[in-house]
Amino acid sequence: MSWQDKYKPVIGLETHAELKTASKMFCGCVNDPFGAKQPNSHTCPVCLGMPGGLPVPNKKAIEWTLKIGLATDCEVNLFSKFDRKHYFYPDLAKGYQISQYDLPFCYGGKLETSQGIIGIRRVHLEEDTAKLLHKKIDGKDVSLIDFNRSGVPLVEIVTEPDIRNGAQAKEYGKKMRQLLRYLDVADCDMEQGGMRLEANISLRKKGTKELPSYKVEIKNINSFRFMEQAIDYELERQAKILDSGETPQQETRGWDATKNQTFSQRSKEEAEDYRYFPEPDIPPIRFTEDQVEKIKSALPETPQQVAGRWEKDYELTAAQAAQLSTVESESELAWLDSILKLLNQQKLDIQLFANDLINKKLSVTQKLTPEEVVKRFESLHATEEIDGGELAGLIQEVLKNNQDAVEKYQAGEQQVLGFLMGQVLGKIDKKLDPKQVRNALQTALED
Repeated sequence: MSWQDKYKPVIGLETHAELKTASKMFCGCVNDPFGAKQPNSHTCPVCLGMPGGLPVPNKKAIEWTLKIGLATDCEVNLFSKFDRKHYFYPDLAKGYQISQYDLPFCYGGKLETSQGIIGIRRVHLEEDTAKLLHKKIDGKDVSLIDFNRSGVPLVEIVTEPDIRNGAQAKEYGKKMRQLLRYLDVADCDMEQGGMRLEANISLRKKGTKELPSYKVEIKNINSFRFMEQAIDYELERQAKILDSGETPQQETRGWDATKNQTFSQRSKEEAEDYRYFPEPDIPPIRFTEDQVEKIKSALPETPQQVAGRWEKDYELTAAQAAQLSTVESESELAWLDSILKLLNQQKLDIQLFANDLINKKLSVTQKLTPEEVVKRFESLHATEEIDGGELAGLIQEVLKNNQDAVEKYQAGEQQVLGFLMGQVLGKIDKKLDPKQVRNALQTALED
């Protein structure tokens, strides 16, 4: 009996993404932590946490956070606020982070995956921390701090514990990154830390509804593949502990990509008390329904919405529509949409076109107009005429030389038809219509 027969995973994800506004979240410093020529060059008294520095919220960052929430079917809190989240660590100059606690900008959304809908609990906005660099200088281990990242607007998207396994978490993460790039609000450069993932993982016995008494958090994952591996490893590890009659320790763990296993970082016996309280230097924020509606009405059709329309209008399979809509710009999606409309108008095979693109049989870029793409598709499948008598002669020759395959077909093994078609097509130096060959071959086999 496997652990899947006894336990049900309880998995939630936290996605942190740096917004690409021109300036930082609460000050006018340039928001370009990865492009700065020198450490600590994009700083000021506010993002350095100096006494007297007063934060002023970035309006664009707030609007973009609402944009993300509305694109994932969230509700918007018309009354919201910022809060102080207290903790002491070298990358946090003030000793607290300006974040959001009980009144996030957005809540109650969702994102669809092939394994089911994943609920989004909240979408909130905060400031990023400085970056710690651990190096060896003059033979000594030292930690350096670069405050260019401190104060960068950071959106956090928290799911409900609806994720079933590592593969679904990976799919969700990729779709969320695609959406953030498509909305043009974040670059999500995972190698540099522009998008970070954290997974909260536990197991409960099947048939029970209560959440487990423990939670293991895997922090700072910078790869979808690593996240999938870490979650699946952790589920196996926790199942073995539960099978032994013990309860996994509530802790924070990391992922060792070399050993392909998680490792303990620190114990979390109790929930951390960040001593949240409302940020006194920033007044509460109120939105009107008209303001929210204006942002919502300006949203482009999302890739998932477009994929659903393609399934309905062009009878693409869910897999075809999902793969074709995996683009990260509104212009590219509109370009593909116009191509499918043109194919439909000309009554060409849209399913075949989709398969050609997905399987890389047809290579096209946005430099080509939709008309040029359709011409290339037609050229790819252009066929030459063949005399019916000539084709019949070829087929008879192939059937005579492949009696074993003929007997298998007549015994019900339909798959050998492909083999026989290949034999016929290989005997002539012409690009024939596969449907014509198939029909002629089937007729000959049934005579």
